[in-house]
Amino acid sequence: MSNKSFFGVAVLALVVLVAANSLYIVSEYERAVVLRFGRLINPDVAPGLHVKIPFADKLRKFDGRIMTTDARPESFYTIENKRLIVDSYAKWRIENVDEYYKATGGDEAVAASRLASRVADELRNQIGSRTLHEVVSGKRDELMHELTVSLNQSANELLGIDVLDIRVKRIDLPDDVSESVFDRMSADREKEAREYRSKGAEQAEVIRADADRQVAVLEANAYRDAEKVRGEGDATAAATFAEAYNQNRDFYAFVRSLTAYKKSFANKEDLMVVDPESDFFRFLKNIDGQK
Repeated sequence: MSNKSFFGVAVLALVVLVAANSLYIVSEYERAVVLRFGRLINPDVAPGLHVKIPFADKLRKFDGRIMTTDARPESFYTIENKRLIVDSYAKWRIENVDEYYKATGGDEAVAASRLASRVADELRNQIGSRTLHEVVSGKRDELMHELTVSLNQSANELLGIDVLDIRVKRIDLPDDVSESVFDRMSADREKEAREYRSKGAEQAEVIRADADRQVAVLEANAYRDAEKVRGEGDATAAATFAEAYNQNRDFYAFVRSLTAYKKSFANKEDLMVVDPESDFFRFLKNIDGQK
């Protein structure tokens, strides 16, 4: 290879090297700054293709998407001096690239550590002004909202980041507190159970009394209707018998006599002495004479 050709290749390589160090691209999901000999000259590079002075300017890129920082579980005390072990996390993203770089040097771990420390401080202040019930369930959403608003303002000013949300993953109670809470909850459930049983017994008595009343009313109405039907039947039977007996009074008298004798001799050992001149024998003689 001739010296001229070698020189051409060297020049081309130099041009490529200069171009590679002069052009850079910033994506839509990235935030970037440009340093010139260590001094910040462009605190927020817009997305796209850009040019910088080779070997003098240095590009630093940061992830501009939403980041998650898991805070270490820590102990906090409520206004009742009840200790809680709270595990939380924060959602954030870079808002002010200039402040972010100056506060953290562009190190995401440093930003996460400082944010976690501030989350712990805000949680300590917020939980310390609330009761155990408010922290666990009563006003938990309100607590998270106030915590997010308060922390976002300070984090934006000091770290250049925007805190989007703070959530509590888990709240644990120490063993002594857990036992006292369990005992109190157990006593409350027992109280509710006794109240329900008492109300149930009262309701059962009301239902039983109403059922007894309905039974008594039904039986009384049935007895009334039965007596009415029985009376009407007896009246009809008496009228039928009277009409039949009025057709032959002597025969009716004879039948009544026979019925009386039949009842008198219901037992085979019974005896009756009758005068031959009595009406009974005379009635029998008249029957024989008619034959």
